[in-house]
Amino acid sequence: MSIRVGIVGISGFGGGEAMRLVAGHPSFELVYAAGEGSAGQRLAERFPGVPAKLADLVIEKWDPARLPSLDVLFASLPTGASRDALARVPDDVKIVDIGGDHRYADGWTYGLADVWPQEIASKTRIANPGCFPAAALTPLAPLLADKLISPDTIVIDAKTGISGAGRGGGTGFGYAESNENLIPYGLLRHVHMPEIERSIARISGGSATGLVFTPHLVPMTRGILATIYARGRATTAQCLDAARRFYEGSAFVRVTDKPPQTKWAAGSNLAFVSYAADPERNLVIALGVVDNLGKGAAGQAVQNANLMCGLPETAGLEGAPVWP
Repeated sequence: MSIRVGIVGISGFGGGEAMRLVAGHPSFELVYAAGEGSAGQRLAERFPGVPAKLADLVIEKWDPARLPSLDVLFASLPTGASRDALARVPDDVKIVDIGGDHRYADGWTYGLADVWPQEIASKTRIANPGCFPAAALTPLAPLLADKLISPDTIVIDAKTGISGAGRGGGTGFGYAESNENLIPYGLLRHVHMPEIERSIARISGGSATGLVFTPHLVPMTRGILATIYARGRATTAQCLDAARRFYEGSAFVRVTDKPPQTKWAAGSNLAFVSYAADPERNLVIALGVVDNLGKGAAGQAVQNANLMCGLPETAGLEGAPVWP
């Protein structure tokens, strides 16, 4: 079965990662690529290592009125750039919005695929979670579902690789600024904060108004480590057991006894979670690791598309992480 796929924003890091995964997918056929600055170029000019079968595909200027016949469209556009345009895409085209415009928007399903896979299969409009929410909500979900922690006292300290800042120029996150540097950013107003807060409340049934989220940029290319502090009387063993039960049968979530590292997930759609708890101090530490371009963006987008299309959830996503 060949499923006709398009990618909008293919020149960015998220769109380029989606292209890499679609190129190796057993059922997806990339027939449409769109971008702004790269419009008119062949894929091989933008991505010299692209498979030969895609080398001559020309990147078009994004125009929803001029789409070819598609089954699935991946949109990887900056926040604020996709809402109006995607509203003009025909209803019979399944969309996964990797950008931020449709998270918890009316008519769109929030695609946290490992937590709510059953909600995705019948939908045609999926809003991919942000990279930080993917890293933080995956370890938090089992604890919240089992009432092992309080939802209103959560502190998330997260570190991301430079690719998390996007490919666009003028960000202040270039090599000279980022090398040998650790940069906090988006404090108190990061765009991922609302979806994290709403998801915590949704899973727990309680309030997440006390949530604190502090993102940082670290001088590595890709990966996220979220260290999360919460109040609860659970033991480490109870937290690990809750996660193993919650993710039993999951293809992509790995529960580990020792703290995970970002290299474990590099280039993959895997998520690693672990815990350390001290009930005498009323303290639970949850740890989550993902590749910000994999599970944090294009990997989860392909996982969502697989679910939407009735394919095996793992199709095109079974490659091992890159090491070292």
